[in-house]
Amino acid sequence: MSFARLQKKIDAMANPSVVGLDPTIDLLPPHMLDELPLDGMDEAGAFANAFADFNARIIDAIIDIVPAVKPQSAFYERLGQSGIYALHATAEYAREKGMYVIADAKRGDIGSTAEAYSDAFLGEPYEPHFNYAPQFDAVTVNGYLGRDGILPFLKDAVKYNKAFFVLVKTSNPSSGDLQDLELANGKKVYEVMGELIEELSAGTDDEFGYSRIGAVAGATYPEELKALRDKLTRTFFLVPGYGAQGGRGADVAAAFDKAGRGAVVNSSRGIIGAWKTTGNGGRDYAEAARAAALRMRDDLRESLGI
Repeated sequence: MSFARLQKKIDAMANPSVVGLDPTIDLLPPHMLDELPLDGMDEAGAFANAFADFNARIIDAIIDIVPAVKPQSAFYERLGQSGIYALHATAEYAREKGMYVIADAKRGDIGSTAEAYSDAFLGEPYEPHFNYAPQFDAVTVNGYLGRDGILPFLKDAVKYNKAFFVLVKTSNPSSGDLQDLELANGKKVYEVMGELIEELSAGTDDEFGYSRIGAVAGATYPEELKALRDKLTRTFFLVPGYGAQGGRGADVAAAFDKAGRGAVVNSSRGIIGAWKTTGNGGRDYAEAARAAALRMRDDLRESLGI
């Protein structure tokens, strides 16, 4: 099952981290901007190619220490058709290298639209019409439309041996505006969401005891993270908020089960933008990313005792 593959890679590397491949023009080193081939190519296409090259070099630099990558689709979609190509090229390259690939798309809808979103990220070739298949192992989903927006993804996850993460308690400062509201039964909204995904995912557990529906739960709220782990014993966690958002290894330790499993921690800008602190003008961006990934790995190992 899909999270079992991720957990095995985490175990093999003793590193429960995922690198967010979220490039922006500001994160491209100056020499890459100077070398953009704009002749005969539209600017969006040139930047999209640069994003794909940037990502590939970072993947090469971290492949032996990081089990997974997580491209955020918005950073590619803003470049139009060329950006979508760069997104899928990045995912395909990472999977060819053996990495677990999470599409951070936060899709949410119902009915046939939810089915289409699920197929776009988790599906298989659309034969006989075309034989392209998305190169993602998992996708993030906004489940706050209720079960109608979750079940289409679960159907495809089971069918194609994949998985997905539902937003439960997110890492942003205003998440509490809605997610922390207390309901008439005394439970908070995010707690009810957690209970819903455990209910819907019953019977899909892998060899580690985790279902095909994971939860997004932020490192910036460690108390809530611990409470969710205590209740959601069958749910694999994707933990954003490490690094640039302020989270550290000590903050995310509560996301893991007693065996030190069941979660993967994301850092994006802190890894891919590490070159900005080296003083070398960005020509060492891949090496800087590797060094930052190693620091994150070591921080997590120390906090988890692995």
